[in-house]
Amino acid sequence: MVTTRIPRTQGVLLAGGLARRMGGGDKPMRTIGGRTILDRVIARLTPQCDGLILNANGDPARFAAFGLTVVPDNIPDFPGPLAGILAALEWTVANRPEVEWVLSAAGDCPFLPRDLVARLHEARERESAQLAVAASGDQSHPVIGLWRVNLRDQLRHALVVEDLRKIDRWTARYPLATVTWPTEPLDPFFNANTVEDIAEAERLAALDEKRPA
Repeated sequence: MVTTRIPRTQGVLLAGGLARRMGGGDKPMRTIGGRTILDRVIARLTPQCDGLILNANGDPARFAAFGLTVVPDNIPDFPGPLAGILAALEWTVANRPEVEWVLSAAGDCPFLPRDLVARLHEARERESAQLAVAASGDQSHPVIGLWRVNLRDQLRHALVVEDLRKIDRWTARYPLATVTWPTEPLDPFFNANTVEDIAEAERLAALDEKRPA
């Protein structure tokens, strides 16, 4: 749960990808364990964030059942997750001016940690960092992280002028905190990239249901 010592944090679920490895379509709309992946992500992050938005391109009506504001990329040609993060930062400035932080998460990660926002903020404060990202085992997950809203102009410049696309190249420019979660009994940052991953996700969903909330 969000506590008074954790700054207000706007959440954005990144679902702007093209899902080529799944043959196209919206990965977060796939079903595992009787629920869509997106339902599971929303359930994990709603208690941790002061509001959620969804970054997705195309017709927003396909997400109407989830009740989230859909914010498209405002840079053309699907430049990747940094464009979704930028869209969320700029939306937050326009709509939530009191909020200084945005938490980004992949819309196809159904088992996100319930302490994600708290631990990222704690690490950021402890290490006097401007950004914080998640990791599990020896794998970094830079798409899942905390972003200062006041870095939006620098990010737009990097995307538009420098044609920068890789998140880790962007984060390398700033003091960065990395928080690592264990991968047992399951990796909380497992994401469904392929059709085969959906079968694995079904198995992991059964494990996840047995874990304490």
